[in-house]
Amino acid sequence: MRVAVIGATGLVGSRLVPLLREHDVLLLARRSTGFANVTEMIAAAEEWPAMLEGKQVDAAVSALGTTWRQAGSWDAFEQVDRHHVVTFAEAARRAGARQMVQVSSVVADPKSPDEYLALKGRVEEDLSRLGFERLDIVRPGLLRGPRGGDRRLKERLKIALSPITNLFLRGSRDRFAAIDAVVVAKAIAALLGASQPGTFVHENREIRRLASS
Repeated sequence: MRVAVIGATGLVGSRLVPLLREHDVLLLARRSTGFANVTEMIAAAEEWPAMLEGKQVDAAVSALGTTWRQAGSWDAFEQVDRHHVVTFAEAARRAGARQMVQVSSVVADPKSPDEYLALKGRVEEDLSRLGFERLDIVRPGLLRGPRGGDRRLKERLKIALSPITNLFLRGSRDRFAAIDAVVVAKAIAALLGASQPGTFVHENREIRRLASS
Protein backbone atom coordinates (compact mmCIF):
# COMPACT_ATOMS: atom_id res chain seq x y z
CA MET A 1 0.00 0.00 0.00
CA ARG A 2 1.01 3.59 -0.52
CA VAL A 3 0.29 5.50 2.69
CA ALA A 4 0.43 9.28 3.06
CA VAL A 5 1.22 10.43 6.60
CA ILE A 6 1.24 13.79 8.40
CA GLY A 7 2.41 14.28 11.97
CA ALA A 8 5.36 11.92 11.60
CA THR A 9 7.53 13.81 14.11
CA GLY A 10 4.90 13.82 16.87
CA LEU A 11 4.34 11.54 19.81
CA VAL A 12 2.33 8.91 17.91
CA GLY A 13 3.61 9.54 14.39
CA SER A 14 7.27 9.09 15.29
CA ARG A 15 6.45 5.64 16.65
CA LEU A 16 4.18 4.76 13.75
CA VAL A 17 6.50 5.34 10.80
CA PRO A 18 9.02 2.61 11.73
CA LEU A 19 6.11 0.15 11.83
CA LEU A 20 5.18 0.81 8.20
CA ARG A 21 8.17 -0.89 6.57
CA GLU A 22 5.96 -3.08 4.38
CA HIS A 23 4.27 -0.03 2.85
CA ASP A 24 5.32 2.71 0.44
CA VAL A 25 5.23 5.72 2.78
CA LEU A 26 4.89 9.36 1.77
CA LEU A 27 5.70 11.69 4.66
CA LEU A 28 4.42 15.25 4.33
CA ALA A 29 6.27 17.43 6.79
CA ARG A 30 7.60 20.93 7.39
CA ARG A 31 11.12 19.67 8.02
CA SER A 32 13.11 16.51 7.44
CA THR A 33 12.01 13.68 9.70
CA GLY A 34 15.18 11.61 9.50
CA PHE A 35 13.32 8.39 8.73
CA ALA A 36 14.91 5.98 6.26
CA ASN A 37 13.14 4.14 3.44
CA VAL A 38 10.34 6.69 3.09
CA THR A 39 9.61 9.46 0.60
CA GLU A 40 9.75 12.83 2.31
CA MET A 41 7.79 15.74 0.88
CA ILE A 42 9.01 18.84 2.70
CA ALA A 43 7.05 22.09 2.57
CA ALA A 44 4.88 24.41 4.62
CA ALA A 45 1.68 22.71 5.73
CA GLU A 46 -0.36 24.97 3.47
CA GLU A 47 1.41 23.39 0.49
CA TRP A 48 0.79 19.74 1.42
CA PRO A 49 -2.43 19.35 -0.60
CA ALA A 50 -0.71 20.56 -3.78
CA MET A 51 2.12 18.08 -3.17
CA LEU A 52 -0.32 15.18 -3.41
CA GLU A 53 -1.67 16.30 -6.77
CA GLY A 54 -0.93 13.69 -9.40
CA LYS A 55 -0.01 11.12 -6.75
CA GLN A 56 -1.87 7.87 -6.13
CA VAL A 57 -2.35 6.79 -2.52
CA ASP A 58 -4.28 3.96 -0.89
CA ALA A 59 -4.59 5.29 2.65
CA ALA A 60 -3.95 8.43 4.65
CA VAL A 61 -2.99 8.83 8.29
CA SER A 62 -3.07 12.00 10.35
CA ALA A 63 -1.22 11.97 13.65
CA LEU A 64 -0.84 15.73 13.40
CA GLY A 65 -1.40 17.87 16.44
CA THR A 66 0.17 20.79 18.20
CA THR A 67 0.26 22.02 21.79
CA TRP A 68 -0.87 25.27 23.37
CA ARG A 69 2.77 26.17 23.98
CA GLN A 70 3.68 25.67 20.32
CA ALA A 71 0.56 27.28 18.87
CA GLY A 72 0.44 30.39 21.02
CA SER A 73 -3.21 31.16 20.23
CA TRP A 74 -6.51 29.40 19.69
CA ASP A 75 -6.61 30.41 16.00
CA ALA A 76 -3.15 28.96 15.41
CA PHE A 77 -4.11 25.81 17.30
CA GLU A 78 -7.23 25.33 15.15
CA GLN A 79 -5.23 25.97 12.00
CA VAL A 80 -3.01 22.98 12.75
CA ASP A 81 -5.39 20.57 14.45
CA ARG A 82 -8.32 21.14 12.11
CA HIS A 83 -7.52 23.02 8.92
CA HIS A 84 -4.26 21.25 8.04
CA VAL A 85 -5.75 17.85 8.85
CA VAL A 86 -8.88 18.36 6.76
CA THR A 87 -7.13 19.86 3.73
CA PHE A 88 -4.65 16.98 3.79
CA ALA A 89 -7.51 14.47 3.96
CA GLU A 90 -9.29 16.18 1.07
CA ALA A 91 -6.13 15.96 -1.04
CA ALA A 92 -5.58 12.32 -0.09
CA ARG A 93 -9.15 11.50 -1.08
CA ARG A 94 -8.64 13.15 -4.47
CA ALA A 95 -5.47 11.07 -4.81
CA GLY A 96 -7.55 7.92 -4.45
CA ALA A 97 -7.24 7.06 -0.76
CA ARG A 98 -10.01 4.67 0.27
CA GLN A 99 -9.07 4.73 3.96
CA MET A 100 -8.38 7.56 6.41
CA VAL A 101 -7.03 7.08 9.93
CA GLN A 102 -7.29 10.04 12.30
CA VAL A 103 -5.77 10.33 15.77
CA SER A 104 -8.43 12.17 17.76
CA SER A 105 -9.13 12.35 21.49
CA VAL A 106 -11.27 10.50 23.99
CA VAL A 107 -14.79 11.98 24.29
CA ALA A 108 -14.28 14.22 21.24
CA ASP A 109 -17.66 15.81 20.58
CA PRO A 110 -18.53 18.82 18.40
CA LYS A 111 -21.12 19.84 21.02
CA SER A 112 -18.73 19.62 23.97
CA PRO A 113 -18.43 22.74 26.17
CA ASP A 114 -14.68 22.08 26.16
CA GLU A 115 -13.14 23.93 23.19
CA TYR A 116 -10.47 21.31 22.59
CA LEU A 117 -12.88 18.37 22.58
CA ALA A 118 -15.36 20.30 20.44
CA LEU A 119 -12.65 21.03 17.87
CA LYS A 120 -11.64 17.37 17.76
CA GLY A 121 -15.28 16.44 17.27
CA ARG A 122 -15.65 18.92 14.42
CA VAL A 123 -12.60 17.42 12.70
CA GLU A 124 -14.20 13.99 12.92
CA GLU A 125 -17.37 15.40 11.35
CA ASP A 126 -15.38 17.09 8.60
CA LEU A 127 -13.62 13.84 7.73
CA SER A 128 -16.85 11.86 7.70
CA ARG A 129 -18.14 14.04 4.86
CA LEU A 130 -15.22 13.41 2.51
CA GLY A 131 -16.41 10.09 1.14
CA PHE A 132 -13.70 7.71 2.37
CA GLU A 133 -14.73 4.10 1.98
CA ARG A 134 -13.37 3.48 5.47
CA LEU A 135 -12.75 6.06 8.21
CA ASP A 136 -10.97 5.00 11.40
CA ILE A 137 -11.16 7.43 14.32
CA VAL A 138 -8.61 6.57 17.00
CA ARG A 139 -9.52 8.10 20.38
CA PRO A 140 -6.83 7.33 22.97
CA GLY A 141 -6.85 8.52 26.54
CA LEU A 142 -3.92 10.51 27.96
CA LEU A 143 -0.92 9.74 25.77
CA ARG A 144 2.24 8.65 27.53
CA GLY A 145 5.68 9.07 26.04
CA PRO A 146 8.55 11.59 25.97
CA ARG A 147 7.51 14.97 24.54
CA GLY A 148 10.28 17.19 25.85
CA GLY A 149 9.25 20.54 27.27
CA ASP A 150 5.96 20.75 25.39
CA ARG A 151 3.92 19.24 28.19
CA ARG A 152 2.22 21.42 30.76
CA LEU A 153 2.85 20.79 34.46
CA LYS A 154 -0.69 19.47 34.96
CA GLU A 155 -0.22 16.97 32.13
CA ARG A 156 3.14 15.85 33.52
CA LEU A 157 1.55 15.20 36.89
CA LYS A 158 -1.25 13.17 35.32
CA ILE A 159 1.27 11.01 33.48
CA ALA A 160 3.37 10.53 36.61
CA LEU A 161 0.28 9.41 38.52
CA SER A 162 -1.16 7.31 35.69
CA PRO A 163 0.11 3.92 36.98
CA ILE A 164 -2.07 4.53 40.03
CA THR A 165 -5.04 6.29 38.43
CA ASN A 166 -5.27 3.65 35.70
CA LEU A 167 -6.05 1.10 38.41
CA PHE A 168 -9.32 2.92 39.09
CA LEU A 169 -10.24 3.48 35.44
CA ARG A 170 -11.83 0.15 34.67
CA GLY A 171 -14.95 -0.90 32.80
CA SER A 172 -16.66 1.99 31.02
CA ARG A 173 -14.07 4.41 32.46
CA ASP A 174 -11.20 2.58 30.79
CA ARG A 175 -11.35 4.96 27.82
CA PHE A 176 -10.02 7.74 30.07
CA ALA A 177 -6.96 5.78 31.16
CA ALA A 178 -3.45 6.80 30.09
CA ILE A 179 -2.03 4.78 27.22
CA ASP A 180 1.44 4.55 25.70
CA ALA A 181 1.88 6.28 22.34
CA VAL A 182 3.62 3.21 20.93
CA VAL A 183 0.49 1.15 21.61
CA VAL A 184 -1.59 3.65 19.64
CA ALA A 185 0.95 3.51 16.81
CA LYS A 186 0.77 -0.30 16.68
CA ALA A 187 -3.02 -0.12 16.53
CA ILE A 188 -2.90 2.28 13.58
CA ALA A 189 -0.45 0.03 11.74
CA ALA A 190 -2.82 -2.89 12.29
CA LEU A 191 -5.78 -0.90 10.95
CA LEU A 192 -4.16 0.02 7.65
CA GLY A 193 -5.65 -1.99 4.82
CA ALA A 194 -8.72 -3.10 6.77
CA SER A 195 -11.32 -4.02 4.18
CA GLN A 196 -14.65 -3.58 5.96
CA PRO A 197 -16.22 -0.27 4.86
CA GLY A 198 -17.73 2.26 7.25
CA THR A 199 -16.75 4.58 10.07
CA PHE A 200 -15.13 3.03 13.12
CA VAL A 201 -14.27 4.62 16.47
CA HIS A 202 -11.50 2.97 18.47
CA GLU A 203 -11.02 3.77 22.17
CA ASN A 204 -8.44 2.40 24.60
CA ARG A 205 -9.74 -1.15 24.89
CA GLU A 206 -9.96 -1.62 21.12
CA ILE A 207 -6.65 0.19 20.60
CA ARG A 208 -4.91 -2.29 22.91
CA ARG A 209 -6.58 -5.23 21.16
CA LEU A 210 -5.48 -4.02 17.75
CA ALA A 211 -1.94 -3.36 18.98
CA SER A 212 -1.61 -6.93 20.22
CA SER A 213 -3.09 -8.56 17.12
